[in-house]
Amino acid sequence: MPHEHVRTRRMKDRALVVVRAGALTTVQDRGRPGHAHLGVPRSGALDGPAAALVNRLVGNPPDAAVLETTLTGCAVRPRAEVVVAVGGAPCPVTVDGRPAAWGAPVRVGAGSLLDVGPAVAGVRAYVAVFGGIAVEPVLGSRSTDLLSGLGPAPLADGAVLPLGAPRGLLARVDVAPQPAPPDELILRVTPGPRDDWFTSDALRTLTSRAYHVSPASNRIGLRTVGPSLERARSDELPSEGMVLGAVQVPPDGRPVVFLADHPTTGGYPVIAVVRPADLPAAAQAVPGTPVRFTAVGRR
Repeated sequence: MPHEHVRTRRMKDRALVVVRAGALTTVQDRGRPGHAHLGVPRSGALDGPAAALVNRLVGNPPDAAVLETTLTGCAVRPRAEVVVAVGGAPCPVTVDGRPAAWGAPVRVGAGSLLDVGPAVAGVRAYVAVFGGIAVEPVLGSRSTDLLSGLGPAPLADGAVLPLGAPRGLLARVDVAPQPAPPDELILRVTPGPRDDWFTSDALRTLTSRAYHVSPASNRIGLRTVGPSLERARSDELPSEGMVLGAVQVPPDGRPVVFLADHPTTGGYPVIAVVRPADLPAAAQAVPGTPVRFTAVGRR
């Protein structure tokens, strides 16, 4: 059946060859929520709005898998002509060495080199391809989970990523506004559930003193540098469930905000929880960015 053979050949040609993997580039979608009882984190794109926007720019559904780069970008070579969009952290984009648009759909010919350069602001850029990254899903998601090891491995030079068949029509959007990475990260927090494990001054310190993003931050958690939070209790807390945005306080007293690849349980007390709407900005906060926690009361 010659037509079936041609179709199969075209689908094999729909792939990206990784030329430069960058510091850390992973495949991400909306993640795999609903499996915490099995010890499986949510995972997914840290900057969800940015990932959804680049998908919209190329005509993908919002849950299509994209590439998430970290600081240094990546470079890929498609085997067939593709339409891509790069967003999230602002960065230079070139095709075969020629400048291309950031934050807009770009056609990349078969065999051409798409280079997503280092972030000039922010941390994580997102690369969408019309049809989506079609690696094998695990528990309903194509996301790489650095903590559990589920999903595809982080990109490596020479890896080949299959692309899905385009669905629908290309978007008729030339450009779209995108929020700038934060100069100051403002995180609204609801106190609890273990704020009673800390002194009365600890919550006041958390919400009034200056913190900064630590270079040790990653997809698991945003670590901070700043004043320690003093505990009122010295006994050990039994391991309990952890949620996205939990502000856990380890023995050094410096708060850690749990992000997409966070553990599902933990034994250090959680003094507060960040509102979900504030977490995408945390994905783009470079080390040294000032962090301000603001209490918004209990719900």
